[in-house]
Amino acid sequence: MNRQAQAAVLLLTGGAILHAGLTDLYLRYVKAGLRPLLLAAGVVLIATAIATVWYERRERRTRTTRADPHPKAEAHAQAHAHREPGIAWLMILPLLALVLVAPPALGSYSAMRTGTALQKQPWGFADLPEGDTVRLSLVDYAGRAAYDHGRSLDNRRIKTAGFLAMGNDGTPYLVRMALSCCAADAQPVKIGLTGHTPAVLRPDTWLEVTGTYTEKQTKDPVNEGVIPFLNVTEAKPVAAPRDPYDESWNG
Repeated sequence: MNRQAQAAVLLLTGGAILHAGLTDLYLRYVKAGLRPLLLAAGVVLIATAIATVWYERRERRTRTTRADPHPKAEAHAQAHAHREPGIAWLMILPLLALVLVAPPALGSYSAMRTGTALQKQPWGFADLPEGDTVRLSLVDYAGRAAYDHGRSLDNRRIKTAGFLAMGNDGTPYLVRMALSCCAADAQPVKIGLTGHTPAVLRPDTWLEVTGTYTEKQTKDPVNEGVIPFLNVTEAKPVAAPRDPYDESWNG
């Protein structure tokens, strides 16, 4: 691929990365905290493309000043020497797909085929705020229910949210996909739902549930990790959050 084609690919790549970083599209790929690095990478690629074009034009002017008495013949020979197969431009199709097509966030299909990320005990748990009802991330509730034996959850109403997934035995689970870095390493954190669950359960529906701690637990059939349960007293559908992944997980 000649320099002009290289510059075009660099420009499109940088533009696609900037487009993703300046919109919520990047949240489908990486953690929100990596946004500055994405923007910097996009700027660097675009600057490199511009520098490549500038260098190519400067080199062309230099060759012109040193040309022999037959510049047209030389230009014709160079055009033939640098002709590239048109199929090389197919490399830009994935870049266009990145700009034009927003991939869906990982959902119930991936969650039920991947073992829970909840496999080791956290270092500790922060004190919960005062009040009868406390809002917790699904990851926080799962960790407290599995490893704190409910000590910090007793006599508290818990409110949390996630998307719905169904086990092979019909058990409903509320799930959040936890990221360490990017969507490629996403793992689910699951809590089972018992009590007053919705009559109609549709996988990938986002729910906000309110309930109380229960000692009930099960083993994830994929990796034998702990899946705690929540005794549901109220559940309602909610819109999917802007960032579908849970970043509170630290692995």
